[in-house]
Amino acid sequence: MNREFLKELLSTASVSGYEETIQQKALAFGKQFADAQLTDPSGNAISVLNPEAEHKILLCGHIDEIGFVVTHIDGSGLLHLTNAGGVRAKQYIASPVQVWHQGTLVRGVVTTSSDLLRKERVDAGDLLVDIGATSKEEAEQVVSIGDYACADTQVNELLNNCFYSRAMDDKTGAFVVLEAAKKAKELGATMGVYAATTVGEETSGRGAYYAATRIKPDCCIAVDVTWASDAPGATPTTTGEVKLNHGPVLCIASVVNKKMNALLKEVAEEQHIAVQWELATGHTGTDGDTANRAGTGVPMALISIPLRYMHSSVEVGSWKDIQECIDLLAAFLVRLSQEMDKGFDFCTVRV
Repeated sequence: MNREFLKELLSTASVSGYEETIQQKALAFGKQFADAQLTDPSGNAISVLNPEAEHKILLCGHIDEIGFVVTHIDGSGLLHLTNAGGVRAKQYIASPVQVWHQGTLVRGVVTTSSDLLRKERVDAGDLLVDIGATSKEEAEQVVSIGDYACADTQVNELLNNCFYSRAMDDKTGAFVVLEAAKKAKELGATMGVYAATTVGEETSGRGAYYAATRIKPDCCIAVDVTWASDAPGATPTTTGEVKLNHGPVLCIASVVNKKMNALLKEVAEEQHIAVQWELATGHTGTDGDTANRAGTGVPMALISIPLRYMHSSVEVGSWKDIQECIDLLAAFLVRLSQEMDKGFDFCTVRV
């Protein structure tokens, strides 16, 4: 596992709708192992193994992050914002932010006040960013309407294989998709593997739709993050008990293909990888939902990385969990290649 590459992804701003810079880095990494690479008008970056293979699997890990877009610059030079994705605006009060203008970083801080702190509900429209400007004209020299902003949080190590950063949702998943495809090639996977770092999951789902409808895969694996129930205030009785450093999370859900789940479990046992389980009675809230509904329908399964404090300006994950997600997915790609050659059937009900 190339930890430095993941740290680079986590340090690269990629607010939903503004993913071009980070996708160039994803393509550069994928070029090391891919037999072909694809892009599309949505902004996806896809590294492909065995493009001539009859059977194809789409791997989706979304590379966009939650953040803000500048909507207005007032007379005093303060920036007004709207949200891009499910930000929790209250957590950004008095926090440093990065504002990106035509590839140039402008640093700022979200303002604070007694009135704002007392407010029960805080929305993105309540936040103001101070970049040090004293007038609208001065601010407009370095920032424009439509520029994007994100938390200014760096990657740092914690105890017990843990680390923190912003935007681990879902740059860790995008990283797993690329690393797993690379390892699957080394292990001899023969089916077509389309490792897509998708765009727009936090806002529109457009990336997964473009990828699934154009590639027309036999099946899809989405790699995303999921709520760790060992965080303060979590409720494991609702969706299941999920802990950091306890391994990949598989999902029991109406949209998840049961035969793919069964094969994932079998492969995990063969690889001596402990897995955890979560429950979603309906949609999973991931790219897997979008791929599942694309074209004539795509069977899908979900592998998730346990994450504390999701959709905040700082999230906590585990290097161990990420490595085991890579190992599980790579081994699954090899095994599914073999099963597809034997006529693997995704159906659970037959005429």
